[in-house]
Amino acid sequence: MKRVLAALTKFTDGVAVAANAVGTLVVLILVMVVNYDMGARNLFNAPFNGAVEVVQFSMVLIVFLQLPDVVRVNRLTRSDGFLVILGGRYPDLAKWTRRAINLASAIFMTLVAIAIFPEFLKMWETNDFFGVPGVFTAPWWPVKLTIFASAVLAALIFSLKVLGMSPDTATHTAGQEDVV
Repeated sequence: MKRVLAALTKFTDGVAVAANAVGTLVVLILVMVVNYDMGARNLFNAPFNGAVEVVQFSMVLIVFLQLPDVVRVNRLTRSDGFLVILGGRYPDLAKWTRRAINLASAIFMTLVAIAIFPEFLKMWETNDFFGVPGVFTAPWWPVKLTIFASAVLAALIFSLKVLGMSPDTATHTAGQEDVV
């Protein structure tokens, strides 16, 4: 069983890193779109129609593509001060408290996935679009699919942390520089 969980951990870590890389590419594309819009608007009085829609679409993609990797490397924005203090005096209690937090997070991400999946199916079947018709439109389903896949992957990573298959403590201490 441990071998299967280790393989699943390796797989989820790889997918999380790949999704993070795609999210980074979306950031770069977003920068290019905004710069193009600004240049075309100021130099040629011809703004990029749909720039606002592309930014809205991209922001959701960026957040949810990068979320699983943030969970994987323990970089979620949260206060671990209590757990640090608790860990100094009662390391086992701190470990189980972290696992309880990870379990609650896994349940929450599972609920997000369950809630968004019917929306994805609806958007897929109806081919619903956002934007301004005649100016710029894009389908909603890629956003909904990204949210669903990200929530499932984050739930898996949190679950693996609960089972002790993935590190559940910070990767560095305060004041220590990240080593690349």
